[in-house]
Amino acid sequence: MDAISPTSSTSETTVDVLVVGGGIQGAGVAQATQAAGYQTLIVEKTAWAAGTSSKSSKLIHGGLRYLQSGDFSLVRESLKERSLLLKLAPELVHSNWFTIPIYHDSTYRPWQIRAGLTLYWLLTGCSSEGRFEVVPSADWSALCGLKTEGLQKVFRYRDAQTDDTRLTEAVVRSAQSLGADTRCPATLRSATQTPQGYRVELETTAGIETIHCRLLVNAAGPWINLLARAITPQPQIIDIDLVQGAHLILDQKISEQCFYLEAPSDGRAVFVVPWYDGTLLGTTETAFDNNPDNTAVKDEERQYLLEVLHHYFPDYPGQVCGEMAGLRVLPKKVLPKEAMGFHLRSREVQFVESNGYLAIYGGKLTGYRATAEKVLQRVEKQLGRANHIADTQHIRLCEEPKS
Repeated sequence: MDAISPTSSTSETTVDVLVVGGGIQGAGVAQATQAAGYQTLIVEKTAWAAGTSSKSSKLIHGGLRYLQSGDFSLVRESLKERSLLLKLAPELVHSNWFTIPIYHDSTYRPWQIRAGLTLYWLLTGCSSEGRFEVVPSADWSALCGLKTEGLQKVFRYRDAQTDDTRLTEAVVRSAQSLGADTRCPATLRSATQTPQGYRVELETTAGIETIHCRLLVNAAGPWINLLARAITPQPQIIDIDLVQGAHLILDQKISEQCFYLEAPSDGRAVFVVPWYDGTLLGTTETAFDNNPDNTAVKDEERQYLLEVLHHYFPDYPGQVCGEMAGLRVLPKKVLPKEAMGFHLRSREVQFVESNGYLAIYGGKLTGYRATAEKVLQRVEKQLGRANHIADTQHIRLCEEPKS
């Protein structure tokens, strides 16, 4: 981030919980802990959702493709959270149809897709939100220029979309409305363990501020281990893979609905989704070994996505008008990346916990609230139960009022 030029002033603040990281995971934790009665401060070094939480595929989804790796509990949890967000954030999260075309040379056969969609529906509790259908061949000509040569079957199911930045900002505002405090921009200069928790020095536009907290939550996403190394004594660190996901923004809208496509080169899932007046195309999964501040779409990622686009929509006339790259955090838990593709690795969240410290490794946009509830359970074990103010299952998330 750009250097902050602080004044010479100093101040001290005491809180129960200090959350470092203003992405969707940190915002969710701040909302949950403040709602549970713990005085919470969340700090972010640049802007809310400035990292991965503004560079996702913008999907609130159950994770249909996670059925492939047997992550049934993750899918069930994600579907539950999707249903909840559709109710709590109707201005920010909306349901949409996702179209899956199956060709003669597709990896999966129609019966396998039907079986997966049926299981997906069952995991929703057989709700209307989990329904799917087969698109009749007579309607294929209306699929917005989708290639029909070799097309064997077309399925359509429902998932949801959001603007990830606006959703994160709404969760931060919710935490503030409950009484949480914020510092943005603010850089953590040091954190030292004390008998009462941690003594943290922040550099802000107002000067150097000392924070005394009973519990320090590391929700720094791709920067999680860099932050951990700035803490004295250094807490446990999990070995992770940073995986870059690139997206292209196209200047013409292909459809008001979404397409779930299989990349011809490697069989990965690539989404084509409406994004304001254009189209969002993504994502990739590329090993990243650099400073998380230095993400950028690579030429090979750009070529990969455009090949998928033109394979399925050969007559699409639009052009690339923007691009973005974010980083996923994948703990090296079961198999090394050489033995299993990134897209088959588990997305389950892992936690590192010690006296006065808790770190969140991984996490999905859809499941941010459920992850925050798991964090809250650990907070209550460390700090004792507080007087709950509210329950995040019932807190409505709204757009920022227009001035």
